[in-house]
Amino acid sequence: MIYERASAPPASRTDFVLESIKAGILGGELRPGQALVEAELAASLVVSKTPVREALKTLAGSGLVVMSPYKGASVRVVDAELVRSVYEVRTVVEPEAVRYAVRKGARFAEAAEALADARKAAEDGEDAARLSLINRRFHRAMYCGCGNPLMIRIVDDLRDQTALITVAGWGIQPTWEAEIVEHGAVLAAAQTGDADRAAKLMRRHIQAFADRVVEELPHGV
Repeated sequence: MIYERASAPPASRTDFVLESIKAGILGGELRPGQALVEAELAASLVVSKTPVREALKTLAGSGLVVMSPYKGASVRVVDAELVRSVYEVRTVVEPEAVRYAVRKGARFAEAAEALADARKAAEDGEDAARLSLINRRFHRAMYCGCGNPLMIRIVDDLRDQTALITVAGWGIQPTWEAEIVEHGAVLAAAQTGDADRAAKLMRRHIQAFADRVVEELPHGV
């Protein structure tokens, strides 16, 4: 049975189905390569097939689902090519967004809160899905004050694929404790107003994660 945290549909049934399937994917209930059968999902979520179909189209657009005219929908498989394509963009755009945020005097209280939550979650032995959600909170809090809506949108558009890659990567090598330390260094530089150092550390952090996992992932699907 897939994710059931929402006890009732939110704004619309499509949104409810979308968030439920997304949580199932990022939480590991719906595995990479697993077929997403409209009728089965509809029965599990007690909805018609129409909102399921619309949700799957949206998830395909965000990169979590692959649509095939012959095989239907399935959960995206994380391979080396996906990591490279996503992280090549992140290493260029996200550190610069952090640099601009620091230079504009952005406040990083939300990032500090996310970092504290990550440390507690790691100590409590929380699962990778929970840590991934905190991870994306931290990253967004670091770049969202950059003052450039296009930059924010570019990185935001990669968030779901980044979360999918993060969970897959931690499944291979659970390195979140090292990454929490790296987050702390980035935040410390930002809080002291050292924009160049914050950007450099963020770029190094993003690239290091990609380098760690890409060697262990299949090349091609």
